[in-house]
Amino acid sequence: MPGKSRHAQRKLLRKEKQRKKLASLTRASQQPVAAQTYESVTPAKVSAPSVGTPDSGPARVDVHYPYIASELRRIGILTGVMLAVLIILSLVLS
Repeated sequence: MPGKSRHAQRKLLRKEKQRKKLASLTRASQQPVAAQTYESVTPAKVSAPSVGTPDSGPARVDVHYPYIASELRRIGILTGVMLAVLIILSLVLS
């Protein structure tokens, strides 16, 4: 027998992670806060697109699914068979 189960090992790992997280949070709260200096920021110049050029947007991609018809046919057949079996069972067992 290996000693500890996987569940117990994962549980220990989780507890260790929680302890590390708690320790880092307490260390972060104990560190002194550095003084922040604020400088005035000049707004950046924004250039707007010209009105005459339309935005092309995302390119359209044609996606082909070659097996859709056969899959739908198979699903329909299985559904019909299951429905028939349920009807027969309800008539036989009642």
